[in-house]
Amino acid sequence: MRLRTLSDPDHLPALDERFALQRPGQGLPDPLGHPPRILLLYGSLRERSFSRLAVEEAARLLRHFGAETRIFDPSDLPLPDQVAGDDHPAVRELRELAIWSEGQVWCSPERHGQITGVMKTQIDHLPLSMGAVRPTQGRTLAVMQVSGGSQSFNAVNTLRLLGRWMRMFTIPNQSSVPKAYQEFDEAGRMRPSPLYDRIADVMEELVRFTLLLRPHAETLVDRYSERREAAGAKADPVTDRAAVGQAS
Repeated sequence: MRLRTLSDPDHLPALDERFALQRPGQGLPDPLGHPPRILLLYGSLRERSFSRLAVEEAARLLRHFGAETRIFDPSDLPLPDQVAGDDHPAVRELRELAIWSEGQVWCSPERHGQITGVMKTQIDHLPLSMGAVRPTQGRTLAVMQVSGGSQSFNAVNTLRLLGRWMRMFTIPNQSSVPKAYQEFDEAGRMRPSPLYDRIADVMEELVRFTLLLRPHAETLVDRYSERREAAGAKADPVTDRAAVGQAS
């Protein structure tokens, strides 16, 4: 499978466990009972990719908070429309992971003031619907970005727009890591800092929102227009009113 193996998954040297709740959602109604399922996507193929390193720190925190995580490796993902019918194993696997997930984390570098092509390609391979299956609709979403320069929010703002377009529930909090090259040690672990604390905040919040929303996801995205479409109803309200009048 195209999944990143998480090194030292339970080692959290930058986390002060005196103040970290192991189960941030404790006390919330949880009729489903299983750990929240979170898919994490990152937006760079560099050997030392700071978006990947940030996602790995996020995954460790999510595990600590009681979630099940999977990190997709996009290294052989084709461009959209490059393969006829999207018949490529990486595309199929990404879509299967999206369907498996109940929440997602998207983290992109900011490049030329925007998200990267690698990040957008992954999102573009997730259709709004696959028959009766909707790979993103009703999932929660946390957005993050890393930058080589000063603090910026261009990438997270774009990711929020895309999350809304994909009919996801994007949580209020977010993370932006400026001068990311200063924030990670030689082993690729994030140093203790307010920036790391913000990622912990975001992952706590994602777990809570996922637990709150996942039992109601189908109800929350139940749409009048889609019910009409599924029933094969006519789109002309004048014709519909005439039919109702004849029936009465």
